[in-house]
Amino acid sequence: MSVHPGQYGDRNMKDLEFYRGKTVLLTGHTGFKGTWFSIWLKELGATVVGYSLDPESNFYEMSGLKIVDTRADVRDYQKLKEVFKTYKPEVVFHFAAQSLVRRSYDKPRETFETNVMGTVNLLECIREFKPISTVIITSDKCYKNTGKDLGYIESDELGGRDPYSSSKACAELVAHAYYNSFLAGEGIATARAGNIIGGGDWAEDRLIPDCVRYLLNKKPIQIRNPESTRPWQFVLEPLHGYLTLGIRLARDKNLSGAYNFGPDSSIKVKDVVNKLIRKWGSGTWVHKETKDKPEASQLTLNCNKVKNILQWKPVLDIDTALDFVIDWYKNYKSRDVYKLCTSQINQYMRMRT
Repeated sequence: MSVHPGQYGDRNMKDLEFYRGKTVLLTGHTGFKGTWFSIWLKELGATVVGYSLDPESNFYEMSGLKIVDTRADVRDYQKLKEVFKTYKPEVVFHFAAQSLVRRSYDKPRETFETNVMGTVNLLECIREFKPISTVIITSDKCYKNTGKDLGYIESDELGGRDPYSSSKACAELVAHAYYNSFLAGEGIATARAGNIIGGGDWAEDRLIPDCVRYLLNKKPIQIRNPESTRPWQFVLEPLHGYLTLGIRLARDKNLSGAYNFGPDSSIKVKDVVNKLIRKWGSGTWVHKETKDKPEASQLTLNCNKVKNILQWKPVLDIDTALDFVIDWYKNYKSRDVYKLCTSQINQYMRMRT
């Protein structure tokens, strides 16, 4: 079943018709979020131009996506510029990144080069080709984490103790500098999303993929930081937020700036795992003591800005999000992956009414 946003009552659903016929450049299109986003844009009738390295999992290949598929590195400025020149995208979403905290300790230089200079290269192309709107996806970990209980707001201090978090804070500063120095009057925003969960994520050292691997192998789930608190959200929540932001920027350049996208509350790792096990129908977990580099134990976002300015809000609680997750992982081998994803997109869009 195809997605027809006009059939739903929510005004934002009808607004998604904006993408029909638009040429949309998506960096990082072969990743977990990028694959979901490519499917959604294609179903909305956009001409999707992907720019990414080869995927580290088979989710993108299993989806059977048929889009413009350029395999290249965002650190390659000339190649990125060539894609802009060839396809002249009207809307740009920048997902490409080194996105794992633990890997950033092993490969700090690669992390900074990809997340900082990759963003610089993209913004250099924006300077020349000036699409009608650009959304740069960074991370909720760009904030200087002081254990704030009420949630970080967009004007809070940026920081980051680990290379990944620091690189995302740097990407935010780069975007701010380019906007104020060269791109004032253009529609450019950064999007800071909470911890995203969903089917198709097979990355190492992320909670849900690790849990699913243990559950499928019928082994106890090993949890590193059971007491850590994070703003968990289903993948389609922030993706819908990005789509909404891209539309609003095209219509009102004054909305340029930074935006948080997250759930209404944060939940401990152990509580998410307990819910997942109960819904899965089997499994246990144990606390795995490690000598890993430290990660922040608490992280909460304040999303009042997107609620007030974009009239966007999350609609799923953690239980419903986990229902979507389990449905995907229990059915992806027996069902057409593209249709499984579009089915979940349709179900999610109906919930937004």
